[in-house]
Amino acid sequence: MKKSIGINSLLINFIFLLVFISTTSAQTTGSWLNPDTVKAQRFDTGKMWTFEYPPLDYLEATYGFRPTQEWLEDVRLSSMRITNACSSGFVSEDGLLLTNHHCVDGILESIQQEGEDIAKNGFYAATLEDERRVDGFYVEQLVLIKDVTDEIVDDDVASKSYEEQKQNRDAKIEEIQNKYADETGLICNVTRLFNGGKYSLYGYKHYDDVRAVLFVERIVGLYGGDPDNYTYPRYNSDFALLRVYDENGKPLKSPNYYKFNTEGPKEDEVLFTIGNPGQTNRLKTIAQLEYSRDVSYFFFAWYNSKLLQLYTEMMKDFPDNAVKYQGAMFSPANMAKRFEGFLKGLRDPYIMARKADFENAFKQKILSNPETSKKYGHIWDAIKSGREELTKTAGENMAFQIIGSLAPQYFRMGKALYDLAEELKKPEDERGDNYKGDKLVNTINSIYPDEFDFELQRRWLGIHIDMIIMLIGEEHPVVQKYFGDKTGIEAADYLLSKTLLTSKDNVISIANRSPEDILNCGDPFISYFADTHDRVSELRPQRSEIYDTEEVLEDQLGIALFEIYGTSIPPDATFSLRISDGMMKGYNYNGTVAPTFTTFYGLYDRYLSHKKTWPWDLPDRWVNYGQDFNLGAMNNFVATFDIVGGSSGSAIINKNAEYVGIIHDYNIEGSFSCDFLYSSEKNRAVALSSAGIFEIVKNLFHASRIVKELVSGKIAGKY
Repeated sequence: MKKSIGINSLLINFIFLLVFISTTSAQTTGSWLNPDTVKAQRFDTGKMWTFEYPPLDYLEATYGFRPTQEWLEDVRLSSMRITNACSSGFVSEDGLLLTNHHCVDGILESIQQEGEDIAKNGFYAATLEDERRVDGFYVEQLVLIKDVTDEIVDDDVASKSYEEQKQNRDAKIEEIQNKYADETGLICNVTRLFNGGKYSLYGYKHYDDVRAVLFVERIVGLYGGDPDNYTYPRYNSDFALLRVYDENGKPLKSPNYYKFNTEGPKEDEVLFTIGNPGQTNRLKTIAQLEYSRDVSYFFFAWYNSKLLQLYTEMMKDFPDNAVKYQGAMFSPANMAKRFEGFLKGLRDPYIMARKADFENAFKQKILSNPETSKKYGHIWDAIKSGREELTKTAGENMAFQIIGSLAPQYFRMGKALYDLAEELKKPEDERGDNYKGDKLVNTINSIYPDEFDFELQRRWLGIHIDMIIMLIGEEHPVVQKYFGDKTGIEAADYLLSKTLLTSKDNVISIANRSPEDILNCGDPFISYFADTHDRVSELRPQRSEIYDTEEVLEDQLGIALFEIYGTSIPPDATFSLRISDGMMKGYNYNGTVAPTFTTFYGLYDRYLSHKKTWPWDLPDRWVNYGQDFNLGAMNNFVATFDIVGGSSGSAIINKNAEYVGIIHDYNIEGSFSCDFLYSSEKNRAVALSSAGIFEIVKNLFHASRIVKELVSGKIAGKY
């Protein structure tokens, strides 16, 4: 008799992953830990301060520095947000912009001309006229901040249902955004802070004429690849220079920019990083964090680790295509490390005890007052109940849908053809835009990918099948129908023996049939989505209702949080502009001490120690560096900034608003827990110093016009 493999027994069936990513309580904190004695720390909720609520008293008391409003406005306007992904900062009055190489790596091929290989050889525009426009690339500058809380928060919530509260709030937010966009001509977004305790309207200037100035070679921008990712000591030259142009095609004149400091940061000075951290979950309840630990984070860690293993095998088995697999494996490798790190933190009893102490203290403050107890006392149990309901159906929800990029091409094609058939059943004027007129032809032609790696997709299919079985169990009717007793590659080969999706011509031929013929063609990948559609349709509104209810509950909890703590704690990250304070500081790791900074000597030691092989090889420019290149210059460094994804490219400045470095990563020893708890014990931001950037620009690229611009803060000569 086969045993069901449900969502609640994931750890049993994939114990090897748990061993890899878990740390036992004895290893982490000692078996003597009594959770009841653990207390939350002052900065557990972080140091991602908003510009509307800067912690002036704290900064003055801690560092003897109290920023003025003029200083705060200047450094805010000197920062730019990049294409919904990264951060950056102006380093001259003529729109010269510094960000990470990894933030622009995806555009290298789009700007290169015939015969060039920018990824391999780098890029430098020797003159202003040589700077190349990057199509589809834009930056945004935060120029307007307005508190709109009173316009959104409804005091009379007791008489309204959760659904009505959410509808009223969403309608009001849309109204406010449209109103200010019309009045200002800016891109206006209302941002939810403190889990709904406050709402700020942010207005952005949008610039879409951005041009490439200088890109280092990919191998040095991403030096060390996945093995070095999230580690320190580090030797990345992870930076790129671009320029923003105005509507007249001239370099943008920006009176607000960071003066470039060619010497880099000092170990005894207060530093700040200004950027757009993407998302944190520090104000989430314990029930929400436990759901992430047991369901969503586990799923993403498992799947991405399997993809990393797959690409590693493909590189070994097909060495001629190794470069292609090296590029493809970076994303799953990155995600696997991230989610494995999140899980490690959420399984650490000491960290979770700190989270529980914060929640219990907050809850006690609410319950001790009859008025607040009546208004907010029910919220924690209500959120927990919703998460318990989500857990019951999480397996089917993940198994029956395409989640991001986590599906092989066969399932993607099956879903695309199923969706096509459903759309074609409708009158043309009721279809989605991609299923009308000329766009329909493009949609059909794009279903089968231009490049199809059969062996990669075959092995990936085996992984995906194991994922489905893991999530819903061997006894589930869908598993029995499509895989029977088969698993992994055996099940994949079984489906491939039956599929019709074997070529572009076949796929187009199927797509051009009637909707009924598409759905009844007998292909297993199409029928999989047809068979599971009703269940997905049944679950979707249930999940939406739970999430919508939870969002309203979080709003109420956020109001309570703000009533109790005010602005003494920062809100969770929302990919909106923040300022974080910190200092350069090493830490203990691996039985030794990590240095505060590294030099280029370390880069060449790593190059030689790894026998000049990928991902530690170096291009010719770096091997034959010349006598002027200072190997002792500061390269990377670590500091106690509070950062997460989205902070990449953030400027690091001193109290004189001088540019001294750029964020590009955080360390693996402690920073993965920063998703839900900040700690300066081992959490470190990893950065590239301005001294290292200047050394590369001056003595490797010999970019004399950029050297002059960095030193003077403006373009040399007229343009």
